[in-house]
Amino acid sequence: MWDRRYGTEEYAYGKDPNAFFSTHLDGMDPGLLLLPGEGEGRNAADSALNGWTVDAFDQSNVGKSKALALASELGVEINYQACLLEDFQFLPNHYNAAGLLFFHPDPASRSFLHKKVYESLKPGGTLILEAFHKEQLQKNTGGPRSKEMLFDEETLSSDFAFFNTLLLEKQEIELNEGPFHQGLASVIRFLGIKPN
Repeated sequence: MWDRRYGTEEYAYGKDPNAFFSTHLDGMDPGLLLLPGEGEGRNAADSALNGWTVDAFDQSNVGKSKALALASELGVEINYQACLLEDFQFLPNHYNAAGLLFFHPDPASRSFLHKKVYESLKPGGTLILEAFHKEQLQKNTGGPRSKEMLFDEETLSSDFAFFNTLLLEKQEIELNEGPFHQGLASVIRFLGIKPN
């Protein structure tokens, strides 16, 4: 499905980084950054342009090819693996920051992902998440059509209980991210710091 989604010359979610993510990353000193489910590389390439050393992965080989092309276009390098979530080698206590941007696995994989991302952050490391809220089912502006693959405050509070939470809120925003994220959307946002 994702190879088909990414298999056009146009970038499915645009070439610009996610605004919520890039705004918060810009306020940090560049270091090591993890981006799971990175698709066509818009967040990875922009972060590398701003001095971050980026490890990214996605299951789509087509996504990887377009991500590397975008990085080359911007004159930067990213470390991008095409692999399944369960095959990625998460390094413990390694990253200064991680971004989870509209990554919606099934519930069992979600719990695994969120646990591994927490473990992969250094103490003091930051997680930045934006994803679709369960209320997005009422809209046709992007995201899974399965309620169990969408998020709410209770889900993220439970998954990220070990973080020092800076922000956890639902927002109604106007999405403008390529042809597949367009219009009014219900999103959930999380900012957390791994305790020292």
